[in-house]
Amino acid sequence: MNYVLHNVDASWKEVLKQQINEVYFKELLLFLETEYEEKKIFPRKDQIFRALEATPFHSVKAVILGQDPYHGDNQAEGLSFSVSKGMKLPPSLRNIFAELHDDLGCTPPKEGSLIKWADEGVLLLNTVLTVRKGEPNSHKGEGWEHFTDEIIRLLNDRKEPLVFLLWGKHAQKKKELLSSSHHLIIESPHPSPFAARKGFFGSKPFSRTNVFLKEQGINEIDWCLED
Repeated sequence: MNYVLHNVDASWKEVLKQQINEVYFKELLLFLETEYEEKKIFPRKDQIFRALEATPFHSVKAVILGQDPYHGDNQAEGLSFSVSKGMKLPPSLRNIFAELHDDLGCTPPKEGSLIKWADEGVLLLNTVLTVRKGEPNSHKGEGWEHFTDEIIRLLNDRKEPLVFLLWGKHAQKKKELLSSSHHLIIESPHPSPFAARKGFFGSKPFSRTNVFLKEQGINEIDWCLED
């Protein structure tokens, strides 16, 4: 299953080469090979590492951490919170778009793909990159967390400033990996219907990110999405 790594940007392959050769990672790939053969797994094999394909290591301006992929048919496309074109918007994504509108005035899109954000330098990273159909968190504890924690550490150690957007308790647990003071950490409740009104709405994560980037002399992110 190593072929799934072929499209990962060369910058990520370089900084992650030690992890890719670790025993745990090889065991993870063997586990996934069996899972994809025997069960319905999301996203598609060729989209597992899409976040690392779309946003090179040195191009990352902001990180949005999710938990694991959507577990419904044709939803997950390898980017946190993002859904494939033509799919109904999940509630959390609708709330993200509502805050985007209130924060920056962007017209809420009808489509839910966030690939434009990835192209703009937003690493849309789930802490677990695969899931069984209809079974959220089903690939938790199989090795993904080790891999994605290393990604977060590598970004923390990067000399160029960036923004970490930590929405909800699961993402905020990763704050312990962030020790470099030259980065900005923006924390808020999760955008889910259960928590959005407890502080996600009104948190202005998009404008705050751009203010920070501008102060650092880094081009701002164009957050507005078009259908």
